Amino acid sequence: MKTFYLTISTVSHTFYDGESASATFPGEDGEFTILAHHEPFVSTLRSGVIKVRQPSGDTKEFKTKNGVLECANNRVTVLL
Repeated sequence: MKTFYLTISTVSHTFYDGESASATFPGEDGEFTILAHHEPFVSTLRSGVIKVRQPSGDTKEFKTKNGVLECANNRVTVLL
């Protein structure tokens, strides 16, 4: 299974830091999913739920009010 490295954090707390099989985000223009080796881009996030599918198949969910996402070099960084 192909994976990418995902970090979801605020200035004071890290919610997720590890390998992911996929992740779905509430983007300003609609929901989108990132898989391994996604093209580089930056997006703002709106209020909603981030859904992370781990390599084990387990899913974790994180509520967000807003944020910024950067995807590059098989790494995704989300600042809430």
